[in-house]
Amino acid sequence: MKTSLNSARRARDLTAVADGEVVDLLVVGGGVTGTGVALDAASRGLSVCLLESRDLAFGTSRWSSKLVHGGLRYLAHGAVGLARESAVERGVLMTRTAPHLVRALPQLVPLHGADRGRLVLAGLRAGDALRRAARTPSSVLPGPRRVPAAEAVALVPGLRRAGLSGGLLSFDGQLVDDARLVVALARTAAGFGARVLTRTRVTALHRGGAHVVDEIGGEDFEVRARAVVNATGVWAGELAEDVRLRPSRGSHLVLDAGTVGLSGTALTIPVPERPNSYVLLLPQLDGRVYLGLTDEPVDGPVPDVPEVPRADADFLLGVASSVLRRPLSPADVIGGFAGLRPLVDVPGGSTADLSREHAVLTGANGVITVIGGKLTTYRRMAADAVDTAIRERGLAAGPSRTADLPLVGAGTPAGPDTPARLTARYGVEADRIAALGDLDPELAEPVAGEITAAEVVWAVRHEGALNAGDVLDRRTRVGLVPAERAAAEPAVTDLVTRTLAGLHG
Repeated sequence: MKTSLNSARRARDLTAVADGEVVDLLVVGGGVTGTGVALDAASRGLSVCLLESRDLAFGTSRWSSKLVHGGLRYLAHGAVGLARESAVERGVLMTRTAPHLVRALPQLVPLHGADRGRLVLAGLRAGDALRRAARTPSSVLPGPRRVPAAEAVALVPGLRRAGLSGGLLSFDGQLVDDARLVVALARTAAGFGARVLTRTRVTALHRGGAHVVDEIGGEDFEVRARAVVNATGVWAGELAEDVRLRPSRGSHLVLDAGTVGLSGTALTIPVPERPNSYVLLLPQLDGRVYLGLTDEPVDGPVPDVPEVPRADADFLLGVASSVLRRPLSPADVIGGFAGLRPLVDVPGGSTADLSREHAVLTGANGVITVIGGKLTTYRRMAADAVDTAIRERGLAAGPSRTADLPLVGAGTPAGPDTPARLTARYGVEADRIAALGDLDPELAEPVAGEITAAEVVWAVRHEGALNAGDVLDRRTRVGLVPAERAAAEPAVTDLVTRTLAGLHG
């Protein structure tokens, strides 16, 4: 398939750029913004090379709350433009580009004790007005409403009954998996001819390209380009000295849905004595629940994989327990993750007050850097970065096409017997993965939970996975629960090794 990413294609593409091919646009960074830039540029007809030092979605893009926000939080802070942009981009994802990866998530604000419902409901209705203005139909995202206590408990069985007067029900978008969105973007870009190269570390950027080290083969070489975009998120300042960021940590805990008493409805929990501040309990399709999130400034060097501090965990468990029938404790936590938001530095104030708007900056060396923003608005960020490159470097290309460009997997599988779990993760490609198991019964066997051997093979053959970590931590999310990761690693390592050998045999 033209959209397939694998080690054999990587070798061919690496040779092409290392031998002196000049591309129109070099993109550095394999997160949602970088892959979005690569797709935007490639779909306009530009030749593109994307370099990522580790793996697709290795950084912040896999550590989000998996929500496609409509901008309600930004509306509450008076950022009407950003809220409107978020609502528009949510609609694009849910109705045109990635309907297979984004679903409508019901969210309940429980009303205990003093009734804050009237003010919150007014905010939810304002958010629904944005949904209508963005022309997202109510069949995709229903409007908000107040529900009685009995319905609130039916939606969230784990709610504390004492003092419960009811709840406010609303809907927002939820990604099946943020890392899968990044992989879909990269593969769609590859379908347009983009060269997507992971394990390629950039040591220096300049107007005409980059100095690169192949982390697998060890060789170093130059990539030549007519324009360069730095989309490395919280690491952007390492390649662009004039970029100033104030990273903010968003921590999440991983819990079991049965422990929490959550089914298919999320809980939006007001933080006591913090107006417009909430903690979220977010159900996942695999029976897990993500409890998040925090907004704490981070000083010092940016770690490869941030950790959840004890203080963040205690805060999240405490707020969630305030509305649950069974209080949560550290013993209930089966995993955790933290992501660093690449917020544009503005002197004074806390990171919670910093704008989530993005910025496209051109350095003195001619390198274009795109920073800030958020996952929901990645497409707009990417289009702005490519527009800047076209304008400043005189590239020949038309306007952005990505608002109407379906990503790999968009659509409905043809097979009536295709498992719903595969359909939710792979869209139309679910039929092909199911067929692998039909042809070889060994591949139909699970290797971790419900994850099958066929999914591991597919990740290596078509999704750019180069080792077991890529599969466990990003193509699937088994790695979010360390005990499950350790149990699955031997079998996954063996499958990856055999599949890689087959690609080069």
